[in-house]
Amino acid sequence: MKRKETHEQEDQLAQLVKVVLKSAKYKNVCEDLIGNIGLRELLRRKNLRAAIKSTKNKLHQIGGAYFLRKPDYGLWLKNLKEARVSEDEDSFRRTCARIMSCHYSTRERLSILDEFYTRIFALLPPTHSIMDIGCGFHPLSISWMPLSGKVEYYAYDVYTDLTDFLNSYFLLFPDIQGYAEARDVLRHLPENRADLAFILNTIPCFEQINRSDGAKILESTKADFLVISFPTQTLGGREKDMRRYYEARFMQLMRRRNWRIQKLEFRSEIVFIVMKQ
Repeated sequence: MKRKETHEQEDQLAQLVKVVLKSAKYKNVCEDLIGNIGLRELLRRKNLRAAIKSTKNKLHQIGGAYFLRKPDYGLWLKNLKEARVSEDEDSFRRTCARIMSCHYSTRERLSILDEFYTRIFALLPPTHSIMDIGCGFHPLSISWMPLSGKVEYYAYDVYTDLTDFLNSYFLLFPDIQGYAEARDVLRHLPENRADLAFILNTIPCFEQINRSDGAKILESTKADFLVISFPTQTLGGREKDMRRYYEARFMQLMRRRNWRIQKLEFRSEIVFIVMKQ
């Protein structure tokens, strides 16, 4: 009987993943993440239809809700290439900023980009390799980062079209060896090691799937330094005491970990720099 139930569950999960991938909104989400969430929802819901609906809702909460407009990656890449060919760094930055304004997480940071990276990198040793977990549009901020020499940049997100776009974007930087991949980092943890890992505004998204996933990603990320941030406002622009709530949540995650922590306050984010060594 148990084997039969397992087989039926596998069939239902395969159907769920197929249906979700057929929808226009989620066709570019990596299959592993859909399967991860879908399996949990199948165990919680009374039937396949309810599990499909709740899986889509969860995907919206952790990813879809952050897009302020439908991405036009082809046009954006064309604009970036034209700005780069012009050798006008200000034009290139403006183009990057215009694209970042289309995603909630990076839009909220646009007015403080210089301050944001100046203050963060002032507390770090020279950085030669970067990992970006749940990156979204964040790699488009590279031009504001005080990097020097050759730098390896590994970006991970759940959208295949976004990571394809980022792989083309990285080619515009002669000193950046960039690689973007669509994967569920909770099921398939990155094996590479980096000097620095950005985990910006993503822990609340991980914990939408499972409350323990925030701790899991912090523990398993192979980097000497972690730059972790939390939003101070909801997507609707309300504060709702989020700064205090997320600082308390972060301190819970750090409990019994002998890591050095430094805190930075910004208008739209609270940032923690963690040394794991």
